[in-house]
Amino acid sequence: MKLFIPGRFCLFGEHTDWAGGYRIINPNLPKGYAIVTGTNLGIYAVVKPHPTHFIFHSSHSDGISQASIELPMEKEALLAEAQKGDFFSYAAGVAYQFLTYFQVGGLEIDNYLTDLPIQKGLSSSAAISILVARAFNRLYDLKLTLQGEMEYAYLGEITTPSRCGRMDQACAYGNRPILMTFDGDRIDIMELTVPKDLFFVIVDLAASKNTQEILSHLNQCYPFAANEIHSNVHHYLGSISSKITLEAVNAIKEGDEQKIGLLMTEAQAEFDQYLISASPTQLTAPVLHHLLTYQPIQPYIWGGKGVGSQGDGTAQFIVKSKESQEKLIKIIKQDFPKMYPLTLTIHANQ
Repeated sequence: MKLFIPGRFCLFGEHTDWAGGYRIINPNLPKGYAIVTGTNLGIYAVVKPHPTHFIFHSSHSDGISQASIELPMEKEALLAEAQKGDFFSYAAGVAYQFLTYFQVGGLEIDNYLTDLPIQKGLSSSAAISILVARAFNRLYDLKLTLQGEMEYAYLGEITTPSRCGRMDQACAYGNRPILMTFDGDRIDIMELTVPKDLFFVIVDLAASKNTQEILSHLNQCYPFAANEIHSNVHHYLGSISSKITLEAVNAIKEGDEQKIGLLMTEAQAEFDQYLISASPTQLTAPVLHHLLTYQPIQPYIWGGKGVGSQGDGTAQFIVKSKESQEKLIKIIKQDFPKMYPLTLTIHANQ
């Protein structure tokens, strides 16, 4: 059968998945809330059962690079590949989990097209993990729900050296926005209705950032605050972020793109105030802030903010129309030729 899995994009609530997970240790911490949607871009594949092996043929987004792996459908081989931490580790980790918990045979995946940029903050690794989970689920009629697929994809990812958060697997829900609530190990998901098309531009800043360093610095503030910097991080990733995110839920339901833009700008200002001091070398982000305030693009946007772990990685903007989307991309390509802009449209679903 043919499958398509999109990338994942976090509109609001970055870092709240792992921060909310610390409620297991410190129940006084607030729940985490994030709004996540699938992208227009993703991973296309044809999948079929295989009697003895796990086989993955990949096609990268450059349209040229291709690679394959073929492993016996055995726990030791799959686990060894997962623990290498390379491109195929995510797929092997998920296969290992399904072999551990279900009576399944092998799998052959022909990922014949990928138009999702790799390592651009769009969770390409999670898309691969969900692809493998969905292939096992459907080909072997395991009757897992979407959240079930997400759970085994997550278990597969943490079998690798990666320590992703739990929001990445939201790409299982496709190109529709959802509100995710993180309460310790518990995740609740609410699908959001959208009355009108919403237009965004995502920009790879073509600069440098170290996500591992950001996560390391911020995790040092948990589960209990030992100083003012720690308290500030708790404050933003707790009450401030949840307030902004829940207001954004209402704005999305109302199709109020101007309000969404104002909330993005507010979220960035609050993030800067409370989190930069926790990882100043990474979160000061001069390239991000220069683009967010760049005067020629202001007539076309309602607002913008950093993406994912923040830093000089990726920026997001909500724009005023499809025409504004095109004009913004033209300006960025002209004035910042090293940057890589992408379009994202959340389509009306009511």
